[in-house]
Amino acid sequence: MYKSFEDLDVYKTAIKFTGKIYRLLDKNPLKKDFAMVDQLRRATISILNNISEGFERETDKELVRFLYFSKGSAGEVRNLFNLMNEIGYFEENGVNRI
Repeated sequence: MYKSFEDLDVYKTAIKFTGKIYRLLDKNPLKKDFAMVDQLRRATISILNNISEGFERETDKELVRFLYFSKGSAGEVRNLFNLMNEIGYFEENGVNRI
């Protein structure tokens, strides 16, 4: 049994992913698109927040519910990457590095 959400593999993966996103967003031309950057940051933070909140609810049912919320936020991040790739923010296959 896990003692804290920081022990969960999904959380460990998500926090590393969020760090990569933040580092990527500091690069040009991304940092000039404030709305896109803000939305992407909020969506990645939402992944982490939902994992931690679900764990702290202390029931399996609530954890699963919040993991589904995290999955939804991950879909939002994927969609934003698709859009940014389409409008030329990334080199060919640049999204796949993340």
